[in-house]
Amino acid sequence: MHWHVDYQSGIPVYLQLVQQVKASVAAAMVREGDQLPSVRVLAEELKVNRNTVAKAYAEMEREGLVETRQGLGCFVTHALTPLRKAVRTERLAEAVDSLIVQAHNLQLDDGTLRQLVDQRLERFHAVQRAGGNGQTLTRRQP
Repeated sequence: MHWHVDYQSGIPVYLQLVQQVKASVAAAMVREGDQLPSVRVLAEELKVNRNTVAKAYAEMEREGLVETRQGLGCFVTHALTPLRKAVRTERLAEAVDSLIVQAHNLQLDDGTLRQLVDQRLERFHAVQRAGGNGQTLTRRQP
């Protein structure tokens, strides 16, 4: 799992860590029984205070996302399985919200935004049909 912190997002760091675990489970990058890094290791990796990581782990444990096993570490539990779709939807909703704000700032009307999204979806599906995975859509062709 790749961890990152965005200090410009306005979201507390500990919540960013919680969201990343949820998103990773939803994307099947992290599975039930996988061990998370120790508080110390993750804090050093991200260059954040250990208390911040500990707070994230405590929040995830409170939500039933992870469990701490004395002397062994922190492990992902099966509790996230029913949340996968909700987590994926939440993550995508954040990206859509950002897109809407960008479109507004660029003074694009709703119709133009919808048309652009439809065109990009069509291109994505065309790339998939051609045997691609759709991960490398170019920005040159709207």
